[in-house]
Amino acid sequence: MPQWKDLLIEIEKIEKKYGSSLREPALDTEIRKMNDNIHQRLGNITITQSYIEFLQKVNGLDFNGLVIYGIDEDFLDNEIDEELHGFIETNEIWYENDWQKKYIFYGDSDTAWYCFDLKEQLYVELDKPSGTLIQSYDSFDSMLSDAIETVL
Repeated sequence: MPQWKDLLIEIEKIEKKYGSSLREPALDTEIRKMNDNIHQRLGNITITQSYIEFLQKVNGLDFNGLVIYGIDEDFLDNEIDEELHGFIETNEIWYENDWQKKYIFYGDSDTAWYCFDLKEQLYVELDKPSGTLIQSYDSFDSMLSDAIETVL
């Protein structure tokens, strides 16, 4: 089991102390709708299966300054009552800068972006806003685990 799943349990415990909880998992229909629209709106990119597993556990995360993007509200079957940073819409914002189009953005924090570098085929943590490489990872799972550990 990826380490981030255990870390989500820790976050859930903290959220419960404050009367809050993690977001509900994304539905398979919602994931499919998002996937069907990615190529039209972002170009020839494919999201990793590990990210899909994350969405099946929790539809995005916003905890202690760390945001991992979820399913865009346009593709949700049910309305939600909290702000959700959608994967496609957030990547569209970052893609307004041409140099950022070489990345798939999965999340960000106050000081970093968590991405996949399409050219180097690596998961990376980049300094925000300079784009300087902070660290690279061999998998989405290790990048996500490291990002969560940073905010716990």
